[in-house]
Amino acid sequence: MSTDPIWEKSHTTGPDVPFTEDIAPGTANDPAAGATEAATVTVDGEPVTVEEGETLLDACERVETEGEVLALCSYDLEAEIGPRSECRTCMVETEEHGVVPSCSFPPEEGMSVTTDTAAASEARDVNLDLLLSNHNLLCTTCGQNGRCDLQDVSIQNEVEDPRYGVMHDRSQLEPLDDSSPFIQIDRNKCILCNRCVEACNDVQVEGVLRMEGSAEDTRIGFQNGAETMMESTCVSCGHCATVCPTGALVEQGLVDSTTLPVPGFTHKNSAEEIIGEEYEHQPGQMTPMKRQEETENEPAATFESVGDD
Repeated sequence: MSTDPIWEKSHTTGPDVPFTEDIAPGTANDPAAGATEAATVTVDGEPVTVEEGETLLDACERVETEGEVLALCSYDLEAEIGPRSECRTCMVETEEHGVVPSCSFPPEEGMSVTTDTAAASEARDVNLDLLLSNHNLLCTTCGQNGRCDLQDVSIQNEVEDPRYGVMHDRSQLEPLDDSSPFIQIDRNKCILCNRCVEACNDVQVEGVLRMEGSAEDTRIGFQNGAETMMESTCVSCGHCATVCPTGALVEQGLVDSTTLPVPGFTHKNSAEEIIGEEYEHQPGQMTPMKRQEETENEPAATFESVGDD
């Protein structure tokens, strides 16, 4: 049995020692994915030196790669958000391990990486088409039109007809959550990259968002089980919308900022159903649920008795 104090602490049973005591907020402890030490790898024939903690994606970003390594779910690892490996659009081929996701694969001394092999290119193309098949492609009514990562990489890869079709060919759209006065949620544009969940839980440490469901029913939800943003404990910090690579989370003031200037042609008109419009938006950033939670958690005021002199 291990004598490591952390192991003993997390494996001690009993009501006073919760199993999750050593788990970090939000998405728990992400496994280490970076290099254990500085290493030199070869990317498309060019040597690249990576530092401890860096990944193959870091190495690929330092050279002009032969293949386009997309990495839609990866961003700002300096913010202490772990690698996600959700979208799998950053696949590269290595001589040592075959095709691997570059955003979460640790470099090893002497490793040889190629970005434009048939296997790596096909893996990236297939995964990009899979993302597009579950995405509302009405870009002209989207607040992220022209500044959307998914749109950018689709144009770069000259995608005109996704091989697996598009959402409107087979699916009913999810309702548009317009309940919050600060952030609109359109799950039809979500690519399940998990950026917003980690930004909410691991950076802001608010614990509002979560991944829920499974398979084709997987979606971004709320940790308190709410159905709308206004029923959640959101403080409207906006970080989730900042890191979203698509138009799934957009600040309300930007919802129609890039919509084509045609009368009556808006994002809301493109939705089959809108929920939350009945809410009376109150001043302040906190939702009513969060405000109530904060009030309940405030320490009760105490008053000292003053005796007669």
